[in-house]
Amino acid sequence: MRKLLLPVTLAAALGLGACENMTDTQKRVGVGAAGGAALGAVTTGSATGTLTGGALGAGAGYLYDRYEEGKL
Repeated sequence: MRKLLLPVTLAAALGLGACENMTDTQKRVGVGAAGGAALGAVTTGSATGTLTGGALGAGAGYLYDRYEEGKL
């Protein structure tokens, strides 16, 4: 676990740096997908759970974006 800490931290920092030019919609969908994937991985411990959680989270982020823009 300790061996993975530095690479995961660096990947997260690089990923966050790429968010600077994103639209609000892209940010909300991305945050939803990342949160859903993390929740799916923690609760199920499987790749299928991670992918399903990411997909559901992205959908939730999109719906939240539509709500915030007054289109839902």
